[in-house]
Amino acid sequence: MQSKEVKKWKDQEALKRYQMIAPLMDPDLDEGKRLQMREDIARNNGLSVRTLYRYEEKYRNAEFEGLRPRNRGKRRSQKLIENFDEIVGEAIQLKREVPKRSVRQIIKILELEGWAPSGVLKQSTMQRYLYNAGFGIKQMKKYAEGRTTSSRRFCRPHRMELLQGDIKYGPDIRTSNGKLIKTYLSSLIDDHSRYSLQSEFYDNQRQEIVEDTFHKAILKFGKFDCGYVDNGTQYISRQLNESCARLGIRLLRAKPRACEAKGKIFLEQEYQTESHDGIREYYESYGIKVVPGGITPKQEFDRDTRNLVFIDTGVVSEAFLHKEERKLDNAGCFSFENSKYEASTALANAQVIIAYDPMNTETVKVQYRDMEPITAHRIKIGSFSDKKPLVPVSMSNHVPETSRFLDTLEKKYNEDHQIVANAISFGDYGKAGER
Repeated sequence: MQSKEVKKWKDQEALKRYQMIAPLMDPDLDEGKRLQMREDIARNNGLSVRTLYRYEEKYRNAEFEGLRPRNRGKRRSQKLIENFDEIVGEAIQLKREVPKRSVRQIIKILELEGWAPSGVLKQSTMQRYLYNAGFGIKQMKKYAEGRTTSSRRFCRPHRMELLQGDIKYGPDIRTSNGKLIKTYLSSLIDDHSRYSLQSEFYDNQRQEIVEDTFHKAILKFGKFDCGYVDNGTQYISRQLNESCARLGIRLLRAKPRACEAKGKIFLEQEYQTESHDGIREYYESYGIKVVPGGITPKQEFDRDTRNLVFIDTGVVSEAFLHKEERKLDNAGCFSFENSKYEASTALANAQVIIAYDPMNTETVKVQYRDMEPITAHRIKIGSFSDKKPLVPVSMSNHVPETSRFLDTLEKKYNEDHQIVANAISFGDYGKAGER
């Protein structure tokens, strides 16, 4: 039986591995570019190219589940050598001199200079200490020279290849009691057709509204290849990344402060059934004339030859469930979002996992070991205890004309008596033989 800590660690490792190989899974990526990208990813993460190949193969065979580590716990950290603090200082200096140096290269240099015997310094340990000192891979990117980015416009050739997501401020709404509520519009738009797959106003801008937008878009139109979003806290949440990874959807993020890269989704407020200049420009760039009156996003989306790929609703819902640990009380109940939920007295005092849809918490799934999940309902406690339920009609004061029990016995007696009456007697058998 796996502990919750081990299971959580496996999920985290699977998500980490998926995020590393996600850029390599793009089917339209040039093979030469893929090879170079794979080498860069391996070097930046202190892995071998062969390891990345293995992760890719596991994902192709078993998707997200294939990336979870096998049934073994974390490795125990080994005792550090005496001069390890000095070694870390030298490693930091080597990183400062050449920021692009990998952990593997730094360890090799330290070994050649005699700071530690070969094989003593571990990549994972050194990488952790460099990160804590502010010299991790992601932290060093801000010191690297900025590359000039192209401002050329792009457009994916088919629907559902790339969806762009964003949140926009909506109108303020005044309630009946005079309170002013701010609204926020969360949307997902198809990059090729500019067709809005899901767009809805919310009274907050928490991460749950983005998950809800993705969830509803997938249920209505099926799976898409990539999501292109910014670096807002709603889009970098662990839950959204894990949900998309479980469904085989890659998330790409615009570079910080690169607002022009996300201009498609809210650059112009246009209706789904009005002609779109972006679609006309796309075809004209290929020398294709567009019919007078133009093409609407809905027309462009509907006429695309690429098939929509739908996923079972249960699988989609499961991927977007939030999960937390809870301890049930003596009555098999637990507290959640300032409310009490009732699971089962059979699980009294058990440590369980609750799974819920943050947009609908009327019911919560309760998971305990290998048992089938139990649906817990919010308890509604009234001012008084419930009255005794009315006696069903079948148990009312109605005097029966006969006894069902006696009727059954009589029927059984008659059936047995008939069997005996129909039996062949030995006397008859002998008389028949004399003839």
